[in-house]
Formats: sequence, structure tokens, C-alpha cells
Amino acid sequence: MSTPQTQAGSYSSRTYSGSETYSGWAVGWIAFAGVMMIMVGVFQATAGIVGIFDNNFFVTGPHYTYTLSTTSWGWIHLIGGILVALAGIGLFTGNIAARIVAVVLAVLSAIANFLWMPYYPVWSITMIALSVAVIWAVTAHGGEMKTSD
Repeated sequence: MSTPQTQAGSYSSRTYSGSETYSGWAVGWIAFAGVMMIMVGVFQATAGIVGIFDNNFFVTGPHYTYTLSTTSWGWIHLIGGILVALAGIGLFTGNIAARIVAVVLAVLSAIANFLWMPYYPVWSITMIALSVAVIWAVTAHGGEMKTSD
């Protein structure tokens, strides 16, 4: 059985179930992903509510391939935002199903924001970047949240 180790420049590592070593950084990335998903979900739900109640808030050019009314986009963002926020909460359990749902919803969030880009370009790029960060954190360090308790 190995002993707990520390690495220069990183948080201390802990050894669990024999020889597996988990870093405080890895657990921190999963916590980051969970918080970001909650935050992105709230942001998307807020944008969705604005799109539902104020059709003139978001403006686009006349020649956009994926033309939907802002009310339709609002419903997409509201429902998607709620699901993303719930998946973010689920990440704190360390459950593999929650991690799978989180990655799938982060991918769908990035796609929805790509399609939303003509309506709100800077916002969309920011949401895509946060979705990519969440996908990386969950896929690279997902299993370490559960064992770090």
C-alpha cells in the first residue's frame, strides 16, 4: 500500500483503495465544472426568459440559416438552462450517470450557443468556452470526485 504523496507545485495527493492517487487539483476541477454548469444553466435560463417575454431584445440579420423566433430560442435556452444547472448539481455526487449527463448537456449547450451566435455573439462564444472547459474537467477528472470524500 502506498503512502500519501505530494508533488511540487500542486495540492497534496491522497492515496485511496490501494495504489490510486488523487490530486486536490482534480477534485477542484470537478467542483469548478459543477459550479460552471450551475452558472451557465442560470445564465441560459435567464436569456431564455428574456427571449420568451421580449421578442425585440435579440436582433439578427435577415439571412440566417437557422431562423427561429426569439420566443422559440427562449424556450430552448430556458429548458436547456434548467437541465444544465441540474446536471451541475449532480456532478457533486460523483455519480457516473451525472457525469455522462453533464458531458452530453455541455455538448448540447455548446451547439445551441453556436446556433444562437447571430443573436448574441459575445455571449455565445463565452458560453461555448465555458462548455468546453466543463467537458474537459469532467472527462479528464470525473472519477476523482467520488473517491475524494
